[in-house]
Amino acid sequence: MARVRANGLLHHVQRLPHGPGAQVMTADGRAPTVVFLHGAFIDSLASFYFTLGPQFADAGFDVLMYDLRGHGRSERPPTGYTLEDFTDDLVALLDALDIDGPVHLVGNSFGGTVALDFAVHHPTRTACVTVVESGPATRGWAATMSGALHRVTGERSEEEALAWFVAEYGALASTRQGDDLHDAHIARLGRAAGRLIATTSIRRDIPDGRTLGDGQLRALDRPVLLVNGQGGLVAEETARLTALLPDCDVVVVPGQKHSVLVEAAEHVGTLTLDWTMRRLSAVGVAR
Repeated sequence: MARVRANGLLHHVQRLPHGPGAQVMTADGRAPTVVFLHGAFIDSLASFYFTLGPQFADAGFDVLMYDLRGHGRSERPPTGYTLEDFTDDLVALLDALDIDGPVHLVGNSFGGTVALDFAVHHPTRTACVTVVESGPATRGWAATMSGALHRVTGERSEEEALAWFVAEYGALASTRQGDDLHDAHIARLGRAAGRLIATTSIRRDIPDGRTLGDGQLRALDRPVLLVNGQGGLVAEETARLTALLPDCDVVVVPGQKHSVLVEAAEHVGTLTLDWTMRRLSAVGVAR
């Protein structure tokens, strides 16, 4: 574990160096970097540490995972949770770690929104983007987030709010039935999310942050992969994105909802890694 100061905050960072049988190498003889960005409120870098991270490291990538501000073991300021704050954190973190080449971004849920925002505003530092059950911060996205956060933080206890969120959005253990060993873990996540919402400005900041217009998305010339659950949240947005983005592929995972990363980790890891390797082969990076 490492604590890295970036953009004025201490971030909890985990890195997985590439394995001895590296299949990829950049022109200057280094392993390419993949950055994993987790979702908001009930997520942390652990979602990737136990799923896609090791797969990419074994394939030859230098893997960078970190807890977003306010999440996990990263510092939790009382304010500063707009989308641009999260993107600025990533820029500063890459600078602090001396990672100046284009990085491969993999974002889950809100992490995908951050990844797309980073790619639009920092295209020369982006190689490609994989977005799991997510989309860009459009005006419609901001309105949806505002409504959802209002309902979650209305007249509900923390446990009731999380139960509503799971039922409404198919998040976390949405494909499981009845009580199981995950219930206590889910309850802890709900309480942690409640504390984050209660003690910071995140509920207001995320919907009030900057948004991306259609013109900015049309101008994004980096490859994008959209990974969706069959019963997930973003089918309508995906159809619009495929019409806007110049280079966009879509994969739908059958039988899954918003929590596809956790509940179909091996499948998502394989298709994501294969897609990234094909993109690297096209530019002569993969061996």
